[in-house]
Amino acid sequence: MSEETRLNVSEDASLGKVEIAPDVIEVIAGIATTEIDGVYSRRGNFATDMAERFGMKTHGKGIKVELTPTGVAIDVFVFFNYGVTIPTVAQKVQANIRQALKTMTALEIEEINVHVVGLQMEKEESEEE
Repeated sequence: MSEETRLNVSEDASLGKVEIAPDVIEVIAGIATTEIDGVYSRRGNFATDMAERFGMKTHGKGIKVELTPTGVAIDVFVFFNYGVTIPTVAQKVQANIRQALKTMTALEIEEINVHVVGLQMEKEESEEE
């Protein structure tokens, strides 16, 4: 990973520097997203879906982190459960990600964009007569 793709969070340079890779931010944001009631899952791609089928955890799935000159921008791609109030759940996702990143990394986040890409309908068991 090149030097420019890491965030320098050192306040006291006398001891050395502390850098955080964007992958770490993805994992924190991914876990914070799944903690919210109403979130069914995050959108993945073929590779992450296959990895999960083989038992590997992909905590950064559905999270895109962009390092901008003015800060960190995060895009979250999620499926919600059918019947939830989408704006309320999306705001809870944003707040939980912001709080988790602030607590664990002390980073100021420029923006957190929640993209609802689908709804998960409840699975109804059909009664056989």
